[in-house]
Amino acid sequence: MAAQGAILQNHNNELVTCIEELREKREALQVQIRDEELEKSKIQQDLQVLTKRLSHINESLQRKVLAREEYDKVIQETESAYVKILESSQTLLTILKKESANIARKRQPHESALAR
Repeated sequence: MAAQGAILQNHNNELVTCIEELREKREALQVQIRDEELEKSKIQQDLQVLTKRLSHINESLQRKVLAREEYDKVIQETESAYVKILESSQTLLTILKKESANIARKRQPHESALAR
C-alpha cells in the first residue's frame, strides 16, 4: 500500500507541476493579449486622428479645386476677350491705314495743283 501511496503522491506532484505550467503559459498569453489590446487601442486612436485629418484635407482640396476651376474659367474668358481685342485692333489698324492712304491720295492731286 505504501508503494501505491508513493505512486499516487508522484502523480499528484506531476499534476500540480502541470497545472502550474499551464498557469504560467496562461499568464504569458494574458500579457500578450493585454499588449495587443493596448496596441489596438492606440491604432484606433491614431486612425480616428488620421480619418479626421483626411476629412479636413479632402474638404480643403475640394475648395481649392473649385477655386482653380474658377481661375481657369476667368483665364479662358480673359484670353478669349484678349484675342478678340487683338483681332479688332488689327482690323482697326488695317482700316486706319486704308483711310489714311485714301486721304493721302485725295490730297495728292490737290497738293499738286497748289504747287503749280
